[in-house]
Amino acid sequence: MIGCVIAMDSEAEILLSQTEIEGISSLYGKPVYTGKAFGKDIVLVVCGVGKVNAAAGTCAAISKGADVILNFGVAGGLHGNTEVAELYAIEKVVQYDFDCTQLNGTKIGTLDGETENFMPLFVPEEYDFPRRNLGTGDRFNDSVKDHELLIELGCDIREMEGGAIAEVCKYAGVPFVSIKAISDVYGTGSTTEQFKKNLKLALLNLKAHLPEILNALD
Repeated sequence: MIGCVIAMDSEAEILLSQTEIEGISSLYGKPVYTGKAFGKDIVLVVCGVGKVNAAAGTCAAISKGADVILNFGVAGGLHGNTEVAELYAIEKVVQYDFDCTQLNGTKIGTLDGETENFMPLFVPEEYDFPRRNLGTGDRFNDSVKDHELLIELGCDIREMEGGAIAEVCKYAGVPFVSIKAISDVYGTGSTTEQFKKNLKLALLNLKAHLPEILNALD
C-alpha cells in the first residue's frame, strides 16, 4: 500500500479528488483517508506543516499498513536551476536546522548516531523528473543566512517536512519517495508573495503527473 504523507489540504486535494475514498479516520490527531487511486491502494495522511507533524503523519501511514511512503507538494527553489511549477524528484535530504556541530564535530544536519548529514531517498527508475537535493527546516523565510547555509550544504530546494519523513522511514525500513513542485525561487522577490501567486499553478502541474508518480510505485 502507498502511504501518502501530505502537509496541506490544498496539496492533498489534488489526489483525493481522483481517489475512490473507502474510509476516513483519525490517528495521532491527523485525518487519514483510505481508498484507491489510479488502481493503487493508498492511505493518505494530511499531516500539517513542519517536521513534528510530518513525523507523526508518517508514523500514522506506516501504522495503517503503508509499505512505501510518498510525499508530494510545493517547495521553494534555492537558485536558477529550479523553475516555478516544475517537478523534481528528491534524491537526498538534509535537516539544515539540526546542528550538533559544537557537541560532536559532525556536519550540520547529521542526526545523532549517524555519520552523514544527507539521507538518501528512493527514486523509481521510471521517473523522468530531474533530480535535486532537498533541505528541510522548520522555517519559511527569506533569510540570507539560511540561504547561504543551504547552498553551502548542496541543497537545491527547501521545505519543512521531507527530512523528518526520511528519518522516520529510515528507522522503520520503509522506502521514501518525494516529488516537489516549485512555488517560489529565492532571489526573485518575496518568497511569500511568490508562494501565494504560484501555488495553484504548481499544484495543477503536480496533479497532471500524479498517475505516473503513483504508477511507478508497487
